[in-house]
Amino acid sequence: MLPVRRTTNTWLPEIFNDFFDNSWMERPTYTAPAINVLENDKAYEVEIAAPGHTKDDFHVHIDEENNLCIEMEKKAENKEDKHHGRYLRREFSYEKFQQMLLLPDDVDAEKIEAKVEHGVLTVHLPKLEKVEKPSPVKQIAVQ
Repeated sequence: MLPVRRTTNTWLPEIFNDFFDNSWMERPTYTAPAINVLENDKAYEVEIAAPGHTKDDFHVHIDEENNLCIEMEKKAENKEDKHHGRYLRREFSYEKFQQMLLLPDDVDAEKIEAKVEHGVLTVHLPKLEKVEKPSPVKQIAVQ
């Protein structure tokens, strides 16, 4: 019988840690999703890469400091009911992302729209319509 040693940072015997240790495997680095910000004459568009996410994973709002706040949260559990016995290791997935962007002064906050399509969250920020103001300079005819 192999000696089983317990470590102070886990309840699993060391032999199981050796068996399940995947430190030799390259782990993905978790970074914020890619963001594009586009501008044209009538609007700004904010695009966030969100593959596998649905509209229910997002919360978009404007805070009291006029920031556009985009929050994404997704919880997933890898369920496999075909196994019998107890899990010694089971993987769960949890993603959370928050991005705050200061809104430009020319955005019409009442008309902002957001949608998720083809793995991309798009937030449409229409610009305020420019109203031609009369020139404050008044020409006076000299007689």
